[in-house]
Amino acid sequence: MIAFNPFPADGGKDDPRWFAIPAHRPFLEDLAAGVLDWLGDQTPETLSDATILLPNRRAARAFTSALSTLSGDRPVLLPQVRPLGDLEEDEPPFTPGELGLDLPRAIAPLTRRFEMARLIVEQHDDSLSPMRALELADSLGAFLDSCNIEEVEAPERIATLVEEDFAEHWRQSAEFLGLAVKAWPRRLAELGLVDASWRRTKLLRLLAERWDSHPPQGPVIAAGSTGTVKAAADVLKAVARAPQGCVVLPGLDLELSEPAWDAIEEQHPQSALKRFLERAGADRAAVRPWFRRPAVPDVEARGLARQRLVNEALRPAEATADWRAEIARLRADAAEAGQVADPIALGLEGLSVVATRTEEDAAATIALMMRETLETPGRTCALVTPDLALGRRVAARLERWGVIADSSSGATLDQMPVGVLVDLAARFIADPLKPQTVLALIKHDLTTLAEATPNAVAELEKVAFRGPRTRDWTRIETRLQRSADLQVRSSPTAETSGPGGPRSREATALAGRLQALAAAAALGRAAPLDQAARNLTALVEALAGVDVWAGPDGEAAASLLSQLIEGGASLGDVTANDFAELVAALLHDVTVRTGGATHPSLRILGAIEARLVRADRMILAGLEEGVWPQGAPIDPFLSRPMRKTLGLPPPERRVGQTAQDFVQAACAPEAILVHSERRGGQPAVRSRWLWRLDMLTRGAGVEIDRPSASLAAARALDAPVAGQGGLARRPAPKPPVDRRPRQLPVTGVERWVRDPYAVYARFVLNLRQLDRPGQSAEALARGQAVHKAVERLTLSWPDVLPDDCEAEIAILLHEELTHHGFEDAAMAREGPLARNSARWLAGFEMRRRARGIEIRVEEEVAMTFDAPAGPFTLTAKADRIELSSTGAAILDFKTGAAPSAKQVKSGFAPQLTLTGAILAEAGLKTSGPIEPEELTYVRVIGRKEPGKSEVRAQGAEASDLSMAALAGLKARVARFDDQTTPYLSWVAPQFMGNFGGNYDHLARVWEWAVAGADGDAE
Repeated sequence: MIAFNPFPADGGKDDPRWFAIPAHRPFLEDLAAGVLDWLGDQTPETLSDATILLPNRRAARAFTSALSTLSGDRPVLLPQVRPLGDLEEDEPPFTPGELGLDLPRAIAPLTRRFEMARLIVEQHDDSLSPMRALELADSLGAFLDSCNIEEVEAPERIATLVEEDFAEHWRQSAEFLGLAVKAWPRRLAELGLVDASWRRTKLLRLLAERWDSHPPQGPVIAAGSTGTVKAAADVLKAVARAPQGCVVLPGLDLELSEPAWDAIEEQHPQSALKRFLERAGADRAAVRPWFRRPAVPDVEARGLARQRLVNEALRPAEATADWRAEIARLRADAAEAGQVADPIALGLEGLSVVATRTEEDAAATIALMMRETLETPGRTCALVTPDLALGRRVAARLERWGVIADSSSGATLDQMPVGVLVDLAARFIADPLKPQTVLALIKHDLTTLAEATPNAVAELEKVAFRGPRTRDWTRIETRLQRSADLQVRSSPTAETSGPGGPRSREATALAGRLQALAAAAALGRAAPLDQAARNLTALVEALAGVDVWAGPDGEAAASLLSQLIEGGASLGDVTANDFAELVAALLHDVTVRTGGATHPSLRILGAIEARLVRADRMILAGLEEGVWPQGAPIDPFLSRPMRKTLGLPPPERRVGQTAQDFVQAACAPEAILVHSERRGGQPAVRSRWLWRLDMLTRGAGVEIDRPSASLAAARALDAPVAGQGGLARRPAPKPPVDRRPRQLPVTGVERWVRDPYAVYARFVLNLRQLDRPGQSAEALARGQAVHKAVERLTLSWPDVLPDDCEAEIAILLHEELTHHGFEDAAMAREGPLARNSARWLAGFEMRRRARGIEIRVEEEVAMTFDAPAGPFTLTAKADRIELSSTGAAILDFKTGAAPSAKQVKSGFAPQLTLTGAILAEAGLKTSGPIEPEELTYVRVIGRKEPGKSEVRAQGAEASDLSMAALAGLKARVARFDDQTTPYLSWVAPQFMGNFGGNYDHLARVWEWAVAGADGDAE
């Protein structure tokens, strides 16, 4: 058997050597097999003299691994394998000083962003915020990179490309770019640096020129590249002309008809290869197949059929009219070759499509299919998707089985421990009293605050940071002091030295330390960006120590902050809020690849990383329009005619490149194409490639396999076992009678009437709602503030109102709103409402007091009556009781909607009526029974209608309704004194929308009320 030799001795020296490996073949394995076969009769040292150029570092590592695997026990010295996309002059094929390179260093990416942002602010718009300036810098950098990669001559002529009929926007963009392409090179020259894209392109150009004039004499193989970069294409062209050089193209379609080949446009998967061959002056017919390893005939036939099928499905749109003829031709060729199987059906063997409802469905199904692969020893699986979020979801799902897949995307720094800490520290500098930030910072795993004083953290959270947020550290100290005093009074044996017990002292000390850290890191009104970065670095080290910078994420964070310190001054001063926003964005832009112990058989790859990689099972996911392929990018600076005139590629070119990635992966022996019907809750459109494949196969009368077993199994993993669990039914607890409440306030009775389960949770289980940290002060706090302001008005002026009553009420309202947690932004809205409310309340008070009444505020009243299970006590704390010679008026102040008269009369709103019943039966503490003569809700709104007095009953009606409510309560108590009476959830569901329940999540209301599981109570 004759060994494969890509460099035959009788070949002409100037005859370029072009090869191709079909898409259905494993590219790197076939490449490695060909290299080894070529060296079959040569010494092991021969291979070490060869140079292999591959597109990227991942491909280089994978090729080396494939070469080692295929060599078996044979001694082999590995060749020089180099990534063509990341050449450096100190690595082969360069050697130190070989080309006399004296290129400046490349500017650091972050420093480049800052310098460009400064240039934009200085020469374009000095009113831009740092984040907006950086966004424009990114767009400008992308434009300059395109010019560098495409080697555009005189890019400054962009300023003259706008014609008269263009929109003003394009004219302004062209003028700005014209300035930028002149100013930016000058700034780089001042720094003694160059753009990384220019430097990389220059290296490739120098290498191409050197190899054109002095071809390498040793073996050189350039493989896997499509020559999308002009300089790289010229390097490949020079390699093909070298005495022992050859180029191996990935997935070139040698079967596509000439008319279809001529009709290829930018979005076609073969467009890059066609463009490259035209630049190299090579004819597609001159491209020869690379060495093919021996394969099982049936497997090879299926692979070839798959390749033909996928290539036909993605043929140029203008050539799809020939589909029927091509299907007939494929079948005729198969019959002529003696092939029994239908070539379309043969191509579909091993190819399947899985449609899921949502991204989460897709992640669960993919993870299960990847896990299933591991059941066969030695079998491999790769997920290929450009959707990073889907890749992370799949990785998280795999961890349920303790499997960690090798992911090429890594993780963004803001998702890793050190990145989270840096982000929290920046937010702490911007707003040191924000409860969520402070608590997250204290409890972070890398900080030492919680470890040193765990009790202090719990006390600080409970006392200082739950509920409406405070405005300054003094109020935190006041809260802690008040809590300490309560601890001492409630526990006389507690240690009393210092402010309260040990727990309160520790919490106070911790608050003091946080205050000191905030003061040390504060930026004032604004500070230079480099100084802000220094403050942030010092704060992080004060919280977690210098060891925080260890590990991959620590090193990445340290590098980021170092670049901020080194190059941040160019961006000027930033406010603390802008700095926090900037840090968050920068952390998100940094990708960290941790490596570590990953499963050798499972990989999660991006489309580019997977171009040359092959696994036994290839799962292609994210096949929705806008994801894979992504839409053509929108250039904020250049219109299409401007790009064309300047010599830049059209936006659609990237679609063609991703289409080739799809073809390479879809031609694997087992390929599973996954798409979701919905993304982000919105309907999604299947990828155009799936549509085309579906149309072609349907036209051929063959159906693509659509397996559902994995999808059903994935859903079953999280589904409840039949007969166990399922949707909850309406709860109906029946606690012992002696555990049922024997005392309730009138507000509790109102809740009892509407939602008995809430009474059970609060008064039987004794569950209290815990305030959220930094809880926003909205409706409830506004009502409490208005109540307190009216109470203070009455207590301060019980008889005669002040002359400036309206102003005094406005002051009281403002003070109470501030005290109840309304911040400056909220007060901008609440201030005018308070002034309107004060004007109305002043008139209301004058009218009420003109009747010669005695006012009682927040008066506590109670009565006890007999019930089957023993005495029952009803209590009330009336907002206001006005006593006159004929009886009492009961007023309740509201800032929202008041119960309607119908609700009061029907017993669903018994607060006022039951208070009236207590007065009628037991009276006040200082008097006997008092007849209720008025039941009124007072609404204080402050809007167009600032307030309203809504009388629900007067005279005899008020007394009758009060006694009827009392009779209803006695009947209810008697009914619930029966052991068989349950505390049902929401017996009056009509109030669920505007009378929210604090215990609805415990009652699982959503399941039985919304999802439809309501039925017999359990």
